[in-house]
Amino acid sequence: MYHRWITGTPTCKSHNLAEILVTVMTTILNIEQLQIIINRLACQIAENYYSDHKLVIIGIQPRGVFLANKIADALKKILPESNIPYGKLDNTFYRDDIRKELHQPNQTDILFSLEEKHVVLIDDVLFTGRTIRAALDAMLSFGRPQKVELCVLINRRYSRELPIQPDYCGKSIDSLISQKVKVEWDKEEVNLY
Repeated sequence: MYHRWITGTPTCKSHNLAEILVTVMTTILNIEQLQIIINRLACQIAENYYSDHKLVIIGIQPRGVFLANKIADALKKILPESNIPYGKLDNTFYRDDIRKELHQPNQTDILFSLEEKHVVLIDDVLFTGRTIRAALDAMLSFGRPQKVELCVLINRRYSRELPIQPDYCGKSIDSLISQKVKVEWDKEEVNLY
């Protein structure tokens, strides 16, 4: 995020604004880059689990589901003979900030057991690690997986509050705590504010 300070004399005596902060958006990934990264992530997962019948894909509600849908579709093209189970996980009631903020619960849609499975957990942005911690807790309600790996589109390094790191990463970025990374699926781009 870039800040530019504009200084000057207020034009009206009723306004006491001498400085205005202007925030500029930076595009991290455009539509072409996003598609290349999604295909790469799917290929990396397929490479590691080519003949593994224990693989399941879980998208974290709400924003991780968009990426998980795209990766699941790409995996179907790469491994057409495989029928990889895919589910959506809501971690709202497992969050450690549930009492501090109002969160709208989403639907969990996992119609299979995770017992002894190899789970690839998918989210859009890895920031503090707290969303992933909550998802790991929520996931245990569906069985004890043999292995869990994390796949994220954006890894915001140096901002972790918990020891959680991605196994599959689209892009790692360095950013300030005050900055926001927004994956805009309607525009198919990722922006830093």
